[in-house]
Amino acid sequence: TSKEQISFITLYLTMAKKSRKKRTHVPEDGTDGSGSKVPKSLVIRRGKTAAEVSELVQDLRHMMMPYTAINFQEDARNRKLTLQQYSKHVALPMGISHLMAFSQNDNRLNLRLGRTPEGPTLHFRVHKFSLSKHIKALQKRPVSNTAGLQSNPPVVVTNNFGDTSNNNSASAAAPHVKLMRITFQNLFPAINVAAVKLSECRRVVLFNLIPGESTSDTPGEEGSEKTESTPLVEMRHYAIQANAVGVHRRVRKLASSSKRKLPNLHKVQDIADYVTGQTATGGGSVASDAAPSDSEAEDDPRHTIDLPDSYMGQRKSQKSALKLVEIGPRLTLSLVKVEKGLGHGDILYHAFVKKSPEEVATMKAKKEKEASLKQERKATQEANVERKRKAAEEKREAKRKRKEEREKSLLERLRQGNPDKDENEQSSASSSGSGEED
Repeated sequence: TSKEQISFITLYLTMAKKSRKKRTHVPEDGTDGSGSKVPKSLVIRRGKTAAEVSELVQDLRHMMMPYTAINFQEDARNRKLTLQQYSKHVALPMGISHLMAFSQNDNRLNLRLGRTPEGPTLHFRVHKFSLSKHIKALQKRPVSNTAGLQSNPPVVVTNNFGDTSNNNSASAAAPHVKLMRITFQNLFPAINVAAVKLSECRRVVLFNLIPGESTSDTPGEEGSEKTESTPLVEMRHYAIQANAVGVHRRVRKLASSSKRKLPNLHKVQDIADYVTGQTATGGGSVASDAAPSDSEAEDDPRHTIDLPDSYMGQRKSQKSALKLVEIGPRLTLSLVKVEKGLGHGDILYHAFVKKSPEEVATMKAKKEKEASLKQERKATQEANVERKRKAAEEKREAKRKRKEEREKSLLERLRQGNPDKDENEQSSASSSGSGEED
């Protein structure tokens, strides 16, 4: 019957579960599925910048994928917003943990990397950079940064930032160097080695620290003071490629023909001729693109491994050679200073300005005094504003009471039947005044 059908449909709807994607669904709580928070970044530019800087911002967004705002558009009216305003109105509602802001003047290009909402903020000077298109133009076989590569975050490698496992004070890095290493690592999600899948490791981001060299102010003189130049940080972005070892290049090309274009076989009569490189006439190479490259990954046995799982078309336990291909962008940075807050606060480190503890204490006391005077002026101004507001409120209240009294007296006269009492009194007073003058 219809009642039974309705009850059955109701029971089915209550028992049915909502369909949910398992492979590509992002958890709603902002985690990576294991309970740890996923860092999210926002790369922006502030003020007027060159066209190359805009392309660099877009390349960095592709490098930070998938946990970044790839299509974020900066409004021309909002390019002068401070990092605090970006953090309050953009970063916090969107769950962004790191801000990367580029700014440019006539002399240099600067990068500020800050943790929202409370800092710290690292100020870098960009000495050199190369866009992805420039790197691909110099490569014989460039690799495109496709959606398949960007679907998973890259593996972060930090080099020469200090020994993290050795607690020896002689090998320990400086505090600002440790802060750089931690900040670079926290830009990307942490990798759980026990649960990570090999197919998710497709890219590598390398941060290499080049220590500064000690140079004397007056070379050739004994006892001259030595100054240390600012260390540089090189950032590189690579794609991982795996090739089967012991398999001819043409055979690998045929095996991967499902994802690539098939080779040209119109000059051969049998597939064996293509593998051996013989044409139908019995001589010459089949195609110039079948020749091996100048530097193959399998040339060095140190680069060959047995795959623990299937990876990029290679079967499990197959001996493969790994190779890194740079896809860009490329940056060379130097740390200028570190601020405690997000774009403000105490200076924790400065590369060019050195102060003694006494000078730091004096400056801190001066800043605290200025802050207290500012608070006093602000409190006095707020008290004056409140006093004026209360005076205006009292004036409006007195005016309202006078108006109510007039309306009340007018109603009372209307009830007594003499609404023109005030007018008669005023006219009689004016007439008596004129008689006295006569």
